[in-house]
Amino acid sequence: MSNRQESGPSSSFAPPSSATPSPALDAEALYPALLQGVRALLTNSSVPTESKTRPHLVGIASGGVWLADRLQADLKDLVAAGQLGGQGVISSTMHRDDFAQRGLSSNAQTTLPFDVDGADLILVDDVLYTGRTLRAVLNELFDYGRPRRVRLAVLVDRGGRQLPIQADVVAASLNLHAELSLRFLRDEEGRFSFSFNSGVQ
Repeated sequence: MSNRQESGPSSSFAPPSSATPSPALDAEALYPALLQGVRALLTNSSVPTESKTRPHLVGIASGGVWLADRLQADLKDLVAAGQLGGQGVISSTMHRDDFAQRGLSSNAQTTLPFDVDGADLILVDDVLYTGRTLRAVLNELFDYGRPRRVRLAVLVDRGGRQLPIQADVVAASLNLHAELSLRFLRDEEGRFSFSFNSGVQ
């Protein structure tokens, strides 16, 4: 997606960091750090292996869904070992605080094919920005039940937080001007990239 905003508890896995915007920001080069961080969350968690309490990846529509799809495939060894459960999709649309202006979007709708009550969830998104999308996502999530724990993994934290929200896994941290839009893309071959545009949408 673009201009994203999201959340999670404290301790952060944050490899590369930069204070300046880079038009050459390489999403594919950052992905291994995201994968490493999510793997560490899963392997360092002392969670029982019963199906209800296995962690689940939940992609935030739409860029987070693309990332969660690839992570789920790349972590198939942990799925086989019972350290990772099924995957879900969540949309922020219905709980956004700008819903009156934006209305319904064409993003994927929420699909959580597991019991949310008591679940251990890792939300996955492309860009963390103000935190408002994450607030909407958490409201949507709690409409489905009360999870035991919710953590957040993002490819890029671009700063500019307006709510007290942070990620547990961050592949890269940037400090971008508010007027600069950072858009996450996926091509027909499934490769990730970023584009920078002036004027945040």
